[in-house]
Amino acid sequence: MDNSRPDPFPHAHSPYHAHLGIEVAEWREGYARLVCDTGAPHANRSGIVHGGLVLSMIDQAAAFAGLFCPDPARVRRAVTLDLDCRFTGQAAIGTRLSAEGRVVTAGRNVFFARTEVFDAEGTLVAFGASTHRYRAGSADPEGVPAAE
Repeated sequence: MDNSRPDPFPHAHSPYHAHLGIEVAEWREGYARLVCDTGAPHANRSGIVHGGLVLSMIDQAAAFAGLFCPDPARVRRAVTLDLDCRFTGQAAIGTRLSAEGRVVTAGRNVFFARTEVFDAEGTLVAFGASTHRYRAGSADPEGVPAAE
């Protein structure tokens, strides 16, 4: 991330994202796009991108899609209740992966999302669907104070 500009998504960071090299590239109501520039630490024993990275990107893009909050002093949170994934291809080490999550529907306490993961050439690598439950106060689009 370019540290010379203000962070457009100050509440998007997590130690898990940092460990995997995942960054939020786009985030708005009902949609999130996460990216990861893959490298040697992302390889499985066959020398291609490990499915666990792809599954993590599906989970996180879906969750972020349902948790956008326009107020930088506030935040929304959720837990994943259910997650499935279908791998449709493989990704070479050194490619940039992009996961696009979209909210399908949201209720009072739960939201459902679909996510697709593409390689740098735009080839579909995997897709998934998930169910998430809002944490206390997060069902409200206004969220909760970020310090909580």
